[in-house]
This record gives sequence, C-alpha cells and structure tokens, in this order.
Amino acid sequence: MGVKHFGARVTRLEDPALLAGRGRFVDDVKLHGVLHACFVRSPHAHAKLRGCDSRAALVIPGVHAVLTAEDLPELMRDQPLPLLLPNPSLTAARTQHALARDEVTYVGQAVAVVIADTRYIAEDAAAALIVQYDVLQATSDCRAAAEHGAPRAHSDLDSNVASTFRLAYGDTDSAFADATHVFTEAFWQHRGGGMAIETRAVLAHHDPVSDLLTVWSGTQTPHIGRRVLADLLGRDLQSIRMIAPDVGGGFGPKAIFYPEEAVIPAAALKLGRPVKWIEDRREHFLCATQERDQHWEVAIAVDAEGKILGLRGRMLHDTGAFVPWGIVMPYIAASTVPGPYVVPAYQFDTVVVLTNKVPTTPVRGAGRPQAVFAMERLMDRVARELNIDRAEVRRRNFIQPDQMPYKVGLTFRDGKPLIYDSGDYPGVQEKALGLAEYEDFRERQKAAIEQGRFIGIGLANYVEGTGLGPFEGVTVRMLPSGKVAVATGATNQGQGTRTTLSQIIAEQVGCRLEDIVMTLGDTAAISQGVGSFASRQAVNAGSSALIAGQSVRKQLIALAARTLGVNEIDIELEDGMAMSRRGNKPSVSFGDLARLAQGIPGVSLPAGQAAGIEHTAYYTPSQAAYCSGTHVAEVQVDAMTGGVKVLRYTVAHDAGRVINPLIVDGQVQGGVAHGIGNALLEWMRYDANAQPLTTSFADYMLPMATDVPTCAIAHVETVNPLNPLGVKGAGEGGTIPAPAAIVAAIEDALSPFGVHFAETPLTPERIVAAMRAAGAYERLFPA
Repeated sequence: MGVKHFGARVTRLEDPALLAGRGRFVDDVKLHGVLHACFVRSPHAHAKLRGCDSRAALVIPGVHAVLTAEDLPELMRDQPLPLLLPNPSLTAARTQHALARDEVTYVGQAVAVVIADTRYIAEDAAAALIVQYDVLQATSDCRAAAEHGAPRAHSDLDSNVASTFRLAYGDTDSAFADATHVFTEAFWQHRGGGMAIETRAVLAHHDPVSDLLTVWSGTQTPHIGRRVLADLLGRDLQSIRMIAPDVGGGFGPKAIFYPEEAVIPAAALKLGRPVKWIEDRREHFLCATQERDQHWEVAIAVDAEGKILGLRGRMLHDTGAFVPWGIVMPYIAASTVPGPYVVPAYQFDTVVVLTNKVPTTPVRGAGRPQAVFAMERLMDRVARELNIDRAEVRRRNFIQPDQMPYKVGLTFRDGKPLIYDSGDYPGVQEKALGLAEYEDFRERQKAAIEQGRFIGIGLANYVEGTGLGPFEGVTVRMLPSGKVAVATGATNQGQGTRTTLSQIIAEQVGCRLEDIVMTLGDTAAISQGVGSFASRQAVNAGSSALIAGQSVRKQLIALAARTLGVNEIDIELEDGMAMSRRGNKPSVSFGDLARLAQGIPGVSLPAGQAAGIEHTAYYTPSQAAYCSGTHVAEVQVDAMTGGVKVLRYTVAHDAGRVINPLIVDGQVQGGVAHGIGNALLEWMRYDANAQPLTTSFADYMLPMATDVPTCAIAHVETVNPLNPLGVKGAGEGGTIPAPAAIVAAIEDALSPFGVHFAETPLTPERIVAAMRAAGAYERLFPA
C-alpha cells in the first residue's frame, strides 16, 4: 500500500503554525467595523431582578446598545436554552435563558450586555449600569440543599432535587448478608474547572446581501451550536455558518452551548455590525461550567480472600443552578464504579441536587475520576484490612481477557448495554507494575525512611467508555492540483486531530501528508457533524476517514486502470501518483485523474465514471469503545508542611490500535497533569452564601511544569472488534485514575502514622490536619 503512516510517531502537523504565532483563534479574526461586548453579571447567588437602568451607560461616547432579555429576539427571549441530553428521571429540567429575566440563580449569571466601540468602553458602561435586585437566600452545600425545607435554588420549585435514579443488578442484599467482610467509606470530591489557556470567545457577523450569519466560536461542537442557535433565532439552518477555528484547549466545558453564544449573534443581527466577545479570566471562573462537588457513601462486601461479592452506595451530586447536559455526569460516575473488576451484585443510588452555583457539566474524565476514586480506595481498604498486597487484591478480582466481551449488567449513557468489547486488565496492570519497579518499592521506601524521607506508592485501574455516537463525518476529495481536500465535523483543541486523520487518509489514498488540505470544525465544509467530547474522534472521525479514504482509493485505481489501459490489480498508488507495476510502468498523477473525473463540457462521462473523485462517510458506532489502563504514582510527602512531590508516574494504557504513539503519549502526559491538579491543588471554593472565593489563579492553584514528572508510558494494544480501525479513545485516560493513585501513594507514604484519606483535593493543610489528628507530630518529636 506504499508508505506506512498508521502507527508511526509522526510529529503534529498543527504545531509549526502554532509555534510560529500563526495560529488563528477567535480573537485573531479581524473584521471591519467590529464592536465589542461586555456582559453585566449578577453579583448575587440568588435574587429577583427588579429592573435595569441603562441611561448612564447609553450616554457614554462609543456605546451602541445595552441589551437585556426584553431586547432579544422573541424565541430567545421567551425560551430557555435547550436541554441537550434529556432524561426521564429529571423532575426539574432547568436550563438558563440567554439573559436572565426574572431571577438570577448564581453569581456571574448574565443579566445584560453592553455593545461598544471597544471593550474598554463597554467595561466602563457596564459599570455604569444600575441593576436592581431583591436578594434571596442562597443554597450552597448540596448536602443541605437536599434536605426538606432547605432554601430553594429556584424560588418557584418545591424541591432542590432535580433527579434521583438507581443503577442496579444482582442480589446485593444476599451478597452483603453472606459476606465475610463489609467495609464502608465516605468520600468527598471537589468542584473544579477545565481552565483552558484560551477562555471562551464568540464573534458574529451578518451579511445582509446573502443573509448569512457567520459565527466564530471557541467551541468543541460547532454543528451542535449552529443547530441550537438556529432554533433560538428562528432561522433556517443553512443561513448560519459556525466555525471553530484554532481553540486553545477545551477539556469539556467548551462542548456545551452557552448563553453568550446566543446573545452575541443576536446583537450582531440587531445592530448590523460584527460583534465580538472575549471572556476574561474572572468571567471564566464565574461562568464557565465546572465539575462536581460529589459526596459518596459506599460499601463493599468481600469474602475471606478479598474477592468482591457486592457493592452498594449513594451519591449526592451538586449540579449547580441548571442542568445543561442533564444528568450525564453523575450517570457516568454511577455506571463506571465496577471498573475492571467482577462485581456480582451492584446497587447505587444517585441524587442530583440544584444549588446556587455555576452549573456543572463534564470536565476531562466526565464523572469517571470520582467513580474510580471511590472504587480504587475501596480496593485499597480491602487490601489493608485483609493484609493483602494492593496489586494482588486487584488481580483476584479482575475480569479476565477470555471473558470478553463482558456484560457488566448496567446500561451506559449511550443507552446501550454496558459491554466491555475487549481488554486485558491483568496484563495492563502487570505492564505498569513492571515499568514502575513496584516489586522493589518497599526496599526504596525503607531506605528513604532511614534518610528521614517519607515516600509512598499507589496504583489505580480504570475502564472508560469512549468513541460515543451518534456519528462523525469525513469528506475526502481529490483536487486538480493533486492535493487531497478533507473536511470533517471533528474539531481540534490540541488533540492532534488534523495529524491523526491525515495519517489514516494518506495511507489509504497514497498521498503525502503535506498534500492533505484539511478543514475542521466548519459547518460550511460538511453538512453534518457532532464535535469533540467523550474521547470520540479517533473512533468516529477516524473510522469515517478510513471509509472515505478507501472509497477514494478504489476510485483512483479504477480511473487510473482505464486511463493507462491496465488491470486494476496492477495499479499502485504512492506519493500522489498512480503507477502500473507492469511493462514500462506508465503512470498518471492524482491531479490529472481529478481533471479527467471532472469530464469535458458537453461530453458524456465514460460508463461507470462518477463525477469527481470524492466520498463522504459517516461512521456510526454500535456502542462505546472501552479503553482501560493502570496508573502507578510514587510520591514524597513532607510530613511537616504536607507538601507532596510526585517522584515517578507510570501509565500502562490500552487504547486499542494506536494511530500515532507520539500523540497518544502527549494526551496521556497532559491528562496526568490534569489529574495531579485534581488530586492536590484545584478547588473551586464557595462560601455558605454561594459566593465564589477562588476567582483568580492567585487563589485557584494549577500544577506547574515542576509539579508534573515525565511519565513512563506503555501502550498495550487490544484491538477493538467493533470499529474498522480497531481503536479506542485516549484523551481522558491520563486524568481518570490519577487522583486515586496519588492519594493512595500519599497514604502509603504516611502509613507509619496510620492516617487515611478519602477526599480530593488533598491539600497540604488537610494533610497536616490529618497528621495532627493522628498524633503523628508527638511521635516524630517526643517530649
């Protein structure tokens, strides 16, 4: 087939432009006559809106408009944003309006927008706006909010409980009654954000001649955004073009449709001028969706050998003030708990609670880090109580490779039975343990203690459903220049999507990587698309690229054979040329073939020849593709200050067949950095009145380069039998088990003092508090 691109460590095609400053983000799009927007946001977590006096703002030179909900188009004014993932368990399916109308329910909710010549003028005018509020009692802690008689997050609701649901299979009552041991734990897992380096951004321009509304948005899902916007504006879908240009990180929060993505296009239509809004960092802290809090109570039943008999529990999930993506995040968490283990009986109840905080939606991992934290800490508890090595207790409970495909007994978020398609969980763990030198660790730990250092090791396993549907599309088209035009609804926020799709197509078509001209995330380039979330693009867009590339290959071979007068079996495709293996090896370029396929005006095409050389494929997966992995963290803890340093980090990861190991390594390494932040640093704090306390990077800590070691990474490839590439997702696996592995390692390092941890983030002050409560300092420094 020519050059082998699939599986090669190809450097990212996206990087030269980005590294040279030639990236094109929303703020780099320059339009003549553009106006700038500044949103006026509620300073209260819960209040009634009583009026907005804009007179002082409107007289400021350079101010063009002050818009409130009443100034928006009728549908946008009267209807809330659509619920993208409905669920029958939702009893309070609340989504917010583009601009608040009668009530605000979290700090930062937009109540008005100022449009001016510059952002500076817009900021000044926004400060001059007088908004009248009647402050209401807010609810902040989801545990208190779930109680009868608690202050309501929305004044017209009878309860803050938005949803309750149970996932279950097997006989948990008998499992717990027959168990030799039952262990219970309570876990708390923090609220945090994606914190992409580029904040959210929207630019809209309406061409009155063509009536085309073009919207540039820093989104992960432009096709979904266009559909929602068309509904809110009452416009035909084809009259809107949405473009996701270069996007500086997504991590989930940029997958949803936000109020600003509706208001800015509405303002551009109303004023007849382009309008731009670039979110500042404080707005991002206040208004971009976050993930968690979650409070877990779980119990595990095991026999005398540590084999799991059953598991049951309850989770309270803080959804914030609205449910823009329904219950998808707590549902994923509840269905992920069994992980790679045989759990014969399972019962888990989830309560989704409204509070007066910014809404929660998936952030990298999407509920799975919480589930894995709960399950892996339970496994550590079993090992500790039964005096079994932590790796061994996991070995005793693994689903075995010969049990694949394995029916867990639950229904996944895609509505399909939760069936693991493939995997070698024992093999992946052994690979990670070997790479981490796990068997030798106790000697290293003993030597460290003799030096006065406290080091520990922790491990965690996970299984993740990736590659979710419904589809993704790819068009491959041969151009007369010899270039290969590719268009896809897939988007790129740093994953290397352009590179991986180019590798798949180049190998099929027989062209050079540099001859592929790709358009991503532009609704004008391909009619249907979904976008980037749920580690789905390798499976969906990758499979579509394969199918489209195979079709174009067949078309090239057929036309080249007719043109050269040889059999199709004799044609080779390589470096943009079709060549015959026989005779004097005549050849024809792809560009010439593309011209031939365009035909001659007024002359019929030869029999069997289609117009042009192109194909559009929409791959639709039958179910999720389940990747898996094992993480091993080795840490050092300063017993006096509670400071934690990650010394070594090892990952064995099964993403099926690996398209580009270099890119997967980068995804894993970046995911681990995210996981270290979740485990040790990141905490979006609110006070009892739901006022945010961490609204800058002076308060909200992120890991620095010095906090993140270079990971030792091993790829274990078990082929996914359900898609033509044999791939699984790889974008979130670096994050999912990291908190569990790191907290376990901290606990192991401090095991001489008998401290135990059941929360994230595990900050220095909380470590010191646990040490103090355990009497550790009296032992370290006896009187």
